[in-house]
Amino acid sequence: MPNLHTCLASAALIMLVGCSSTTTSNTSRSGTEQLLVSNAIDQTLNKVDFSVFAGHKVYLEEKYLEAVDKPYIVGSLRHRLLQNGAQLVSAADKSQIVIEPRSGGVGTHSASTFVGVPEIVLPGMLTLPETRLIEKKNQKGIAKIGLVAYETETGRSLGSGGLALSESDDSNWYFVGIGPYQNGSIREEVNQAKKQRPAKTSSRPNYSSTVAFSEPVGTPNSLHKPGQVRLTAGEEETKEVPAKNASAEKNGSPEWVR
Repeated sequence: MPNLHTCLASAALIMLVGCSSTTTSNTSRSGTEQLLVSNAIDQTLNKVDFSVFAGHKVYLEEKYLEAVDKPYIVGSLRHRLLQNGAQLVSAADKSQIVIEPRSGGVGTHSASTFVGVPEIVLPGMLTLPETRLIEKKNQKGIAKIGLVAYETETGRSLGSGGLALSESDDSNWYFVGIGPYQNGSIREEVNQAKKQRPAKTSSRPNYSSTVAFSEPVGTPNSLHKPGQVRLTAGEEETKEVPAKNASAEKNGSPEWVR
């Protein structure tokens, strides 16, 4: 018969369970929330015609704009102005036209609905659990942005300006607890973006896995020997700088000695 120590060892091995865990973290704002806001902003600005500012010096006044993701709104406005041929300047006194954006509401809201049986409490401390046959969780983003433009010198309004408003959405469906089945504007945006290939241009650099720098051409370097200059990037040696012909320089026709 097996002794006591063998029995205890066998029992200990049976009770041992292997497990592992992976540490994960999330940003303070979910990617879905950020996409909802940016998608609504993009839709709103797509309703504005910026082509009238082509060829003009434009200053974008930000002081009246207070909203979630303000840098994205400002950056998107600048991008659209540049795309339409406007010349952005750093101060109002350098501009011909001032544009003032303002926010009427930029953010998200959510709602949840389901078809099923709610929780029922029966006499005698008995409770029937909630049963959800079909459930929909919906989150929406909204962006209402106003714009006004006027001449810098006269202060005269360029048209009536106005407000543009758009809404983005992300819907998640569950059937008897199985899901989510997703649809909505940001799902369409993500699916479309995943199908697109990276843009290619002839001047696109070929990035390597190492980092190296070349000294700027023409920058003085105290480590260089007198009479020597650094060659351009990609060359490894230095060469002598040709001396000037003093007599030729005196005659007003300086030339390099051959």
